[in-house]
Amino acid sequence: MKKLWGGRFTGENKDWIDTFGASISFDYQLAKEDILGSLAHVKMLGACDIITKDEMQQIQTGLKSLQEKLANDELAFTTQNEDIHLNIESLLTEEIGPVAGKLHTARSRNDQVATDMHLYLKETVTLVIKKLHQLRNVLVDKAEENVETIMPGYTHMQHAQPISFGHHLLAYYQMLTRDQERMQESLSRIDVSPLGAAALAGTTFSIDRQITADELGFSDIYDNSLDAVSDRDFILEFLSNASLLMIHLSRFCEELILWCTYEFQFVELTDTFSTGSSIMPQKKNPDMAELIRGKTGRVYGNLTQLLTVMKSLPLAYNKDFQEDKEGMFDTSETIVTSLEIMSDMIKTMKVNQTNMQQATEKDFSNATELADYLANKGLPFRQAHEIVGKLVLECIQQGTYLQDIPLEKYQQISPSIEADVYDKLNSHSAVKNRHSLGGTGFDQVKTQIEKAKAELQR
Repeated sequence: MKKLWGGRFTGENKDWIDTFGASISFDYQLAKEDILGSLAHVKMLGACDIITKDEMQQIQTGLKSLQEKLANDELAFTTQNEDIHLNIESLLTEEIGPVAGKLHTARSRNDQVATDMHLYLKETVTLVIKKLHQLRNVLVDKAEENVETIMPGYTHMQHAQPISFGHHLLAYYQMLTRDQERMQESLSRIDVSPLGAAALAGTTFSIDRQITADELGFSDIYDNSLDAVSDRDFILEFLSNASLLMIHLSRFCEELILWCTYEFQFVELTDTFSTGSSIMPQKKNPDMAELIRGKTGRVYGNLTQLLTVMKSLPLAYNKDFQEDKEGMFDTSETIVTSLEIMSDMIKTMKVNQTNMQQATEKDFSNATELADYLANKGLPFRQAHEIVGKLVLECIQQGTYLQDIPLEKYQQISPSIEADVYDKLNSHSAVKNRHSLGGTGFDQVKTQIEKAKAELQR
């Protein structure tokens, strides 16, 4: 089969060479964008009298026919045509004959593929922003249900201080808000048209790049043709933002996995997001959370792969750029699906409020409350810290807790200690009284929720 670029060549490649060099096995996913870019390009060619109006209309008719066939899954792509661009051109030629060859006037596959990827990522990132917004809504709703649900807060995976479960959920809301902001900001660098840069140097034809940019809905145009065809920053930025997003989802999933264990029993995921064991009948495994945690690695890998491809590449286009797509497609699918699963998983998750509360009653997460109480009675905090540390050690040795210590013993430490110390040691009171801005106090959590609701409505 003669190549569309084969005029310079007399030899023929072996099939396995063609297969190695072809990208159609994955860049078929750009078929919609490729046809859209071609429709914009041919409209510009006609408007600028580079081709006749009749030629423009013939090509438009053929492209719209391909568009319809694509929607009906009726297009067949071949390795012999290498990539999505040559496949579409070949199919167009079958539709309308040799006039299809005029479509590539004043255009290169270099600016064509860049345009396709800008269009693809613009749509993908817009979808990711929508999915992030949905998940943030779910978190706020679940937090509002659990403002006064008390749980242990952890540092070093050790009980640290009691906190509101709503407060814990809102921490992830904040992370995902930053993720959404990063995705939103990246759109300004994705929403730029490279079409018209041609191979690397522009073209001698009197084209109008504004026409194609407007037709495709781009808000800006690359100022430099070399940069237009060789820039992959917008993909790297997407992969980087996606990696940060997956860090946050993975951290959340790790906690969900822990909370589902028999030892914790803080939450229960519905059967939809769990699987059983082929040998152990009792098992209910949080597999969807584990898969999201695991897929984080592949998203990191896609970023590292493209960073490595781009390292030391000279201007302008190089065949190495063929390796810029698979990771982009894979990451897009991974993060969209992960966000959808997370939203439904959290929305339907059962919170075992009693278990969470009880976990703060037979521990020493109220030790800081006692130290603060003593400091409020006039003891230097460092002295109070040492006293409470010794009391904790004594309780551990005796199998008791700080709230079990008799008032008489407390008053031996300081006569100013009163019976209200036991209220301070209560985990509900400990959380309620943390009124500092951004803290876990119920009033502060409610303030965070109201602010989040206002943000989500904007």
